[in-house]
Amino acid sequence: AGRMHNRLEAYYGERLPGKLYVKCDNDLPVAGSVKARGGFFEVLRHAESLALTEGLITTEDSYEWFATEQAKTFFRNFSIGVGSTGNLGLSIGIISAKLGFQVSVYMSADAKVWKKELLRSKGVRVVEFTGDFSEAVTAGREETLQLPNGYFVDDEKSRELFLGYSVAAIRLKQQLDEQEIRVDHEHPLFVYLPCGVGGAPGGIAFGLRHMFGDHVHPVFIEPTHSPAVLLGLMTGLKSDICVQDIGIDNRTEADGLAVGRASSFASTSSEQLISGIATIEDEELFPLLAMLTESEGINIEPSAAAGFAGPFMMAATNYAEEHGINGEKATHIVWLTGGALVPEQEMAEFYGRGLKKLNR
Repeated sequence: AGRMHNRLEAYYGERLPGKLYVKCDNDLPVAGSVKARGGFFEVLRHAESLALTEGLITTEDSYEWFATEQAKTFFRNFSIGVGSTGNLGLSIGIISAKLGFQVSVYMSADAKVWKKELLRSKGVRVVEFTGDFSEAVTAGREETLQLPNGYFVDDEKSRELFLGYSVAAIRLKQQLDEQEIRVDHEHPLFVYLPCGVGGAPGGIAFGLRHMFGDHVHPVFIEPTHSPAVLLGLMTGLKSDICVQDIGIDNRTEADGLAVGRASSFASTSSEQLISGIATIEDEELFPLLAMLTESEGINIEPSAAAGFAGPFMMAATNYAEEHGINGEKATHIVWLTGGALVPEQEMAEFYGRGLKKLNR
C-alpha cells in the first residue's frame, strides 16, 4: 500500500520506516469481514460433528453433501445462537441459514441497521437489545441453551472461533513467501489488529506467534470509548472489569469494536502474545478511511480503519530500541477487518465525513 504509506506520512507529519501492507479481510467472500474466519470454522465444525454423529456422512465421503436438501432438512432440527455488535452476527447468521439451521442473532444497540436488515433478508431471526454487547451475549446464551438442540457461539469464550482466526497466520505466511517478504530478526513483522472482545485479534496473534515466534509484533487497536482489552490487561483484572466501571460509555462509531468487557479466554492468552495496545478516537477513523479509498481504491468500514494509527503510535515509543529492532527493514501489516458488505450510501457517508475532517 505504497500510496497509502505516503498519505499517512503526510497526514501524521512523520516518516514511517519499512514497508506498509494491508490484509484485505474486508474482501473475504460471503461475509465480508475477518469474522468469516472464526465464524464459518465454528459453524462448519458443529455441522460436521452433528452429521458424523448421526452417520449421515463419513470423513471418506464428499463434503458436497452439506449443500444438499437432505442436509438442510436435517439441520433444520437444530438451533444456533450468537450475540454480536455486527460482523460476527453476519458471519454466523449467513453460514448457519445457508446450511439450514434455525439461527438467532442477538444484536447490541451499536449494531448498524443495514446489518440487521441483511440478516433478516437471509432468513435469520434478529433479536435487538437497547444495551451493549455483554447484554446481547448473556441473553443470547441463556435463550439458546434452553432450546433442546441449541448451540451457542460464545464470542467471549469460544476456542473454536479462536482456532478459526488463528489459521489466518498460515495463509499470511504463504502470501509473504509468494511475495518474497522475509520475516526474521533483521526483518521484523508488525501487525495491527482492530480489537473488540479480543477473539479475532487474539486468535490471529496466536497463529502469528506460532508461525513467526519473536519476529512478529502484534498490536491491538481499540476505540478510546471501548478499550476493553487494554483495561483488562492494564489492571490485571481481565474480564472482571468493564469500561463502564471507570466511567467510559462504550459508545463508538466502530460498531465491530463496541465492547466494554474483554473475553476471559482471549485476554488471558493475548497477554502473552501481543506487543502493545493503542487507542484511537472515533473521529480519526473517517479521514483514514477516506485516504484509503482515495489512495488505493479500497472501501472499508470505520472499525477496519483503526489499524492505520498503529504504526505511528508504536514508532512514537521506544519499543524498537528496547527490542533491538531496525525499523528500516520492518514490514507493517494493517488488518482490514471488514467493509465489503457495507451499502453504497453508508460508504458514501463515511467517505464524506472523512473528507470533511481532511478539510476538503
